[in-house]
Amino acid sequence: MLLLCPLTSYAKKNKKAVQGDSVQVMVVTNENLPIREGVRDTLIVVDNPEEVIIGDTISPMPEVTWDDGWRPNPGKAVWMGALFPGLGQIYNRSYWKLPILYGGLMGCAYAIMWNGNVYDDYKRAYTDILMDEVLSTDPKRSYNAILPKGYTIEMMGGRETYTNTLKNKQNLYRRYRDLGIVAAAAVYALSLIDAFVDAQLFDFDISPDLSMNVSPQIYNDYIHHQRAAEVRLAITFK
Repeated sequence: MLLLCPLTSYAKKNKKAVQGDSVQVMVVTNENLPIREGVRDTLIVVDNPEEVIIGDTISPMPEVTWDDGWRPNPGKAVWMGALFPGLGQIYNRSYWKLPILYGGLMGCAYAIMWNGNVYDDYKRAYTDILMDEVLSTDPKRSYNAILPKGYTIEMMGGRETYTNTLKNKQNLYRRYRDLGIVAAAAVYALSLIDAFVDAQLFDFDISPDLSMNVSPQIYNDYIHHQRAAEVRLAITFK
């Protein structure tokens, strides 16, 4: 204000407005001096102290993104993942997927081991009860050791019924073990597919310019005077 007051009294009210982005730049000058055009969002330094430019002098900093130029090779990602589970994700720098992958593999491995051990116990008990003409009373005998606590073969329905039970349990846990093997193979295959897709879509545009919006809305049927709920899907391309 102290600067503008003497300049305004000295000038002969020769003013020109320069339009910027969102501010109006006022140039106050002597009638004998040329009026310079203002530049958008920049600071203009003048040599003549009698000319003053009042306006926006702050220029926004551009957004800085870090890119080292590295791009993954989808084929290499698959081969590394096939060599050892998780190497494809490490190659793609998707380290956050490793706990999920190894957690799934460890869960499948535990299921395979546990069901395999139970299957072996029932298989041994089933084989022993078929081989023994006279049932043993030894509690450490396989078909006696596998009985629930406090139960006897007679309480399980006799020898024939108990033998069928052992056979059914043997088949059941063998199937559970095989399902664990299939699940582990599926997790391994999914890790290879994920490594390939992740490397292939490394440069895929996920900016807000490509967006999909799913939201509920109420549909008004003015002909039949009814209202119904529906789901609206909107895909925006900019």
